[in-house]
Amino acid sequence: MSATIYDVAREAGVSMATVSRVMNDTAVVKEETKKRVLDAIAKLSYRPNAIARGLASKRTKTIGVIVPDVSAAFMAELVRGIEDIATMYQYHIILCNSDGQLNRERDLVGTMWEKQVDGLLFMSPRLRQEHIDTFEEAQLPIVLCRTDDPEKRIPSVNINNRQAAIDVVDFLGAKGCKSIAFVGAKAGQRTLTDERREGFLLAAKRNGIDAQLIELPNESYANGLEVLKDTFQSARPRAVLTANDELAIAAEHAAMDLSLQIPEDLMIVGFDNTKLTEMSRPALTTVTQSMYDYGAVAMRFLTKLLSDEPISTYTVVLPHQILERESTAPKFIK
Repeated sequence: MSATIYDVAREAGVSMATVSRVMNDTAVVKEETKKRVLDAIAKLSYRPNAIARGLASKRTKTIGVIVPDVSAAFMAELVRGIEDIATMYQYHIILCNSDGQLNRERDLVGTMWEKQVDGLLFMSPRLRQEHIDTFEEAQLPIVLCRTDDPEKRIPSVNINNRQAAIDVVDFLGAKGCKSIAFVGAKAGQRTLTDERREGFLLAAKRNGIDAQLIELPNESYANGLEVLKDTFQSARPRAVLTANDELAIAAEHAAMDLSLQIPEDLMIVGFDNTKLTEMSRPALTTVTQSMYDYGAVAMRFLTKLLSDEPISTYTVVLPHQILERESTAPKFIK
């Protein structure tokens, strides 16, 4: 059986309270005593039970992180931001993949509650009332990351997706584009896509641009490639704005399969500035936001909630900008 704090105390000839003080550095302990305790810990290969410590302190120093797709291109950088800040504040994370499925998301919140996590970082394609009900049942401190609560009941970290899409349409309009298509999932499936579509339509109307909506069952590369090849053959716009970079790659490949020149025949703008945008040829123009900052800011927000630090706003809006590359610039110079 694994060693317990009692075993360590007996080996070191001290009380369990002294072992706890040494481990948590909560009080001054004589160097000689501290050495005996640390030697005993090493000899017995003692590892504290996080749940047992949590029962005593009402904290387990763990954070649950629920994401829709851990394999998404941007996720590695985002999770790195979470983990760096979690480590800084001595938290560990439990990362779970939900596939964006409501029932699984609700089950995972329950699992996190059973594991006695101190708080939760939550990402989902769309926030529903069922999520809110589950959060209220769990009674855990929660921060939304890249997910908005329209009623602002839950703290969140995001960019202004609507304004970002407006900026792209203005950017393409200034290049003389008179017809622009927005490529993304059908309305009502994904909050971020809906916000980006709204901004697109608003800016297109304001600029007198012919707006085309290309709606997909899902936002995968394969689905986008198939639909866009058909679209470009029948009703090709001058430019496309896609809901994410993966779809921008699909648009690029669909154009190439039809022998279209980028950007001379078709301009393409993606969203998220994942590593795919630099690896593609031609390199893709995209809306850039720091995925690392998403994770880092959301995690820091949660640590503030957990330590009752003052919070000036429950909605953190991160900056964005358009990063131009070859897919919109005929004479692009890096």
